[in-house]
Amino acid sequence: MRYIPHTEADRATMLEAIGVASLDELFTTIPAALQLGRALDVPEGLPEFDLKRHLQGLAEKNVSMGRSTSFLGGGVYRHFAPCVVSQLLLRGELYTAYTPYQPEVAQGTLQIVFEFQTLISELLGMDVVNASMYDGATSVAEAGLMALRCQKRGAARVLVSKAIHPHYRETTRLFIESMGAEYVEIPFDVRGVTDMAALETELVGGAAAVCLGYPTFFGTLDDLARGRELCDTHGAMLVATFSEAVAFGLIEPPGSFGVDIVAGEAQSLGVPASNGGPHLGVFGTRDSLVRAMPGRLAGETLDVHGNRGFVLTLATREQHIRREKATSNICTNVALMATASTIAMTLLGPAGLATVAEASHLRTEETKAAVTALPGFSLYFDDSPTFNEFVLKTPIAAQTIVDALAAERIAPGIALSQFDLGMDNALLVTATELTTGADIATLVAGLKRYC
Repeated sequence: MRYIPHTEADRATMLEAIGVASLDELFTTIPAALQLGRALDVPEGLPEFDLKRHLQGLAEKNVSMGRSTSFLGGGVYRHFAPCVVSQLLLRGELYTAYTPYQPEVAQGTLQIVFEFQTLISELLGMDVVNASMYDGATSVAEAGLMALRCQKRGAARVLVSKAIHPHYRETTRLFIESMGAEYVEIPFDVRGVTDMAALETELVGGAAAVCLGYPTFFGTLDDLARGRELCDTHGAMLVATFSEAVAFGLIEPPGSFGVDIVAGEAQSLGVPASNGGPHLGVFGTRDSLVRAMPGRLAGETLDVHGNRGFVLTLATREQHIRREKATSNICTNVALMATASTIAMTLLGPAGLATVAEASHLRTEETKAAVTALPGFSLYFDDSPTFNEFVLKTPIAAQTIVDALAAERIAPGIALSQFDLGMDNALLVTATELTTGADIATLVAGLKRYC
């Protein structure tokens, strides 16, 4: 049903029912100095047909990935999702579902969450996974907070690799410093991975956690095995972070390296890029740390009749009521996106996911070979394997190239000059299984002008 606004008569009737003379009286508790004091500067309303035409015109100013040649990535990825995913999400019982406090009326929601947890735990190689987080950034930040809660010795510090997504680092810094703890960034080396020598030096001062990238923001892979050794020596927890979950269809899961926490983004598993969102944060940990884990956890049980059922488990009431005493203030999650991801992963299966990952990697290697063959272009980090994105060194400022090609509906990648990395001539290029040979040829033709 379309939205139909209240009429003046509707408003008058409601105001009379509650004994208020005007809408302004409802806001008398707001100090006059804080009130705008005038009507909002918005256009007059339009008839429905005119409004639809106006909004369509605004929408057409956007250029979707499907109508352009796109090599964008950096935390939002374009992968194939079967049409059944979006079709099933149209069901009212799925897109209107909220926090399943009452299991007797929320068995469907709880089962989906349980299946999501199971699939993600297998993907990450972790003992337990929660019922999703808001996004990858808040997931990494919560990992740092969890490590501080679990800390038994050492300094209240969280060490974060500068090779991790800049948005994740920014969010984590805010969370950690707001708790009165110290946030420290570890530089990356000439290979685009965390400088392990610098990490070892910084660990001498103690730390609650070390956050490494697997894959990193640059598409490279941090050495989790070495990170595990250093954390064991200095009594810190090891956190593996990522923004491209499809990578685990090809590379070893982070859990196989003995990490304590895995925190990242699963948008690439069945959730469309859609102008940069929505996102799907995931969080996994060891069984021994489950009570310190943020968010919710759905568990399987039996009812009094012996029938299989699902419930929220290991969640204290403080999580929802006395928030200042909560393990985490993540109460709501992104269950609809988790549902989309669950459907996509179920349809793909392990073999299908591996096929998607392999195809993405192969397309990336084809793209890498094509663009580095151009005079003046080379790999920024030339001694590191990557999954489906890499950093291209450009002969001129990368932002100049991005701005020029945008007019031709070519998105060659992300200019890294926008981040505090000191990389003006660096372009983050991403390819997936949806990248075609024609896309690669178009990119090469666009870049060739700057040789």
